[in-house]
Amino acid sequence: MTETSVYERLKSAIESYQPAATATVVRGDAVGARIVLIDGQVSGSIGDAAFDEQIIDRMREHLAESRSTTESIGEFEVFFESFPPPPSLLIFGAVHVAQPLAAMAKMLGFRVVVIDVRPKLATAERFPDADQLILEWPDVALEGMTIDRNTAIAILSHDPKFDEPALLGALATPARYIGAVGSRKTNVDRRQRLRDAGVDEESIARIHGPIGLDIGASTPEEMAISILAEIIAIWHGRPGGLLAQSSGNIRARV
Repeated sequence: MTETSVYERLKSAIESYQPAATATVVRGDAVGARIVLIDGQVSGSIGDAAFDEQIIDRMREHLAESRSTTESIGEFEVFFESFPPPPSLLIFGAVHVAQPLAAMAKMLGFRVVVIDVRPKLATAERFPDADQLILEWPDVALEGMTIDRNTAIAILSHDPKFDEPALLGALATPARYIGAVGSRKTNVDRRQRLRDAGVDEESIARIHGPIGLDIGASTPEEMAISILAEIIAIWHGRPGGLLAQSSGNIRARV
């Protein structure tokens, strides 16, 4: 496998949002040998089937954690490089807050999808930074999506007939973050309606509502910052409190 072919395959995978990883021997008898993992498919070898299997297992683990590192595997020192697809943010409800949220999320590297059934709101003019606009009801839109742990979902419409189908659909996915707009009372009432619909407490506990961190946000831009701050905290395993009151390395993930 030449350097050019590896580069081209990785470039294609990254551009098509496919998860990819490489493992290259940097010390040992097989220096330069490489294994490539793209969307679950493996190619290449270091010349030892037993070590190949160990390395591939570690590749999958590092890819799931978006980690690149060097490790010793038996007699080899291996450089693992991960190329996970960008995280996705699904915004249900093309409301005013959704506009700065989409723009700021794009700046942070998210793939942004805006979903709303109202064609006058979900437009390219209002959401120039969105990667995709979907004019559909939430339950229908969710049926055609691939949602994994690299996905955040923000439900913003303030309309129960739109928000609650979005929540029910979102809770059926492994999305890492699910946030719902509304006052404390709105969210208490919403949770009770979900219980009445048969949703269990463990699933209900996944909902971040009222959405966002408590920073006193009042404008759409401030609310977008509040929502993204909470998403970032969840992504990094942080509580989202004041740095002055935290312990340990303030830049490290938990």
